[in-house]
Amino acid sequence: MRLNKLYVLLSCSIFIIGLQKSKAQLPDKVYKPYIATAQLFQYGNQSQLPVYTLNSGDKIQLEFDDLEANFKSYYYTYQLCDYNWQPVNLSPFDYMKGFTQNRITTYRYSGIALTRYTHYQAILPEQNMLPNKSGNYLLKVFLDGDTSKLVFTKRLLVVENKATVGAAVVQLLGSQNFTSYQKVRFTVSLSNINAFSAAQQVKVVILQNNRWDNAQKDIAPTFVRGSVLDYTNENIAQFPGGKEFRWLDLRSFRLQSDRIDHADYGKTFTNMYVVKDVDRSNQRYVYYPDYNGTYNIITYESINPFWQGDYATVKFSLVPPEGKPYENKNVYVAGQFTNYELREPYKMRFNETTGLYEASVYMKQGYYSYTYTLTDDNNKPDFTNPLEGNYWETENNYTILVYYKGFTDRTDQLIGVGQINSRNDRPGLRF
Repeated sequence: MRLNKLYVLLSCSIFIIGLQKSKAQLPDKVYKPYIATAQLFQYGNQSQLPVYTLNSGDKIQLEFDDLEANFKSYYYTYQLCDYNWQPVNLSPFDYMKGFTQNRITTYRYSGIALTRYTHYQAILPEQNMLPNKSGNYLLKVFLDGDTSKLVFTKRLLVVENKATVGAAVVQLLGSQNFTSYQKVRFTVSLSNINAFSAAQQVKVVILQNNRWDNAQKDIAPTFVRGSVLDYTNENIAQFPGGKEFRWLDLRSFRLQSDRIDHADYGKTFTNMYVVKDVDRSNQRYVYYPDYNGTYNIITYESINPFWQGDYATVKFSLVPPEGKPYENKNVYVAGQFTNYELREPYKMRFNETTGLYEASVYMKQGYYSYTYTLTDDNNKPDFTNPLEGNYWETENNYTILVYYKGFTDRTDQLIGVGQINSRNDRPGLRF
């Protein structure tokens, strides 16, 4: 009996040490080149943020492909993080009920598809491993039960509803950006929380179209009235409106959509050439329904696209003004499928012969929305959308995350999630 207890304690100690060594790990990061199309989303809705309400029946869906196409023992665990996505100094047993890691047991080898891969799936949280605190969680997927063999990470939001968010998206007043920017006005009503010093204890994060790279945070309330925090100052929560996202229909490689110029079909590969894109900054705004930067894995010609969908090398091309490269700047293909990362696979190269910026991205069958990001001299993204243009009428989704940390608390609690659409939630503009 003593030996069993000693073994359990030793195993737990090794696991905790492994977590401490992994503090440099980043959210939404793929560490292995053979992992493709890693997704974490609300069950049944690939466009929704993975938000789990504490002690509820909510389900979160994890999907990913291993392009080495053999069986591997994948495991996952949760790491509780603070408001800034830094791991908290707590034992996993303080924020998890049950086991500290689980094996992913659902997998299928690809069928029908030309590309060989193994698809893995998990429906979270499982009853033998539940988060018991609200906050920001890093979902870590690793090999062979060894947390040092990290494969990829994903953000997971666990909320315990103690706040109600009321919001509206309005046009800026008295500003030179009133035709191009959108402002989010909102209030936070606290319940079952000590509102003493609420302005210091409550923090908010605002996401535009589920993006974390341009999230706004550290926003001070304009007024505090009892348990209600008012965020209506004209100088806060302003976002460039952008345009409706560009789209790419890859639901079928055989039946080419209007966004495909031509394709090459080989015995072991498929190349899809996207119609040349142009700088849209001077084009007038036109509304059309879009995915706001997200994507859906979906096909016309299979039953289950997750393990029957095929892959292709997709060739993007962008026409710069006058066929000349942007001086001291880089161009990237961007969207949820790239995690908006400025990495080599998504960097466009200027082709002197064609006068085009070109990039090749390996993508699974589905329907994608995307944009182009231009960086400055230091390779920092320009969030003013210089290649797209900005209009305040643009349809965008906004998510407001409300965190609370009492003076004696060790973690940031996620106590409210509010969502609003800039177009469909405005009277007279509903479609």
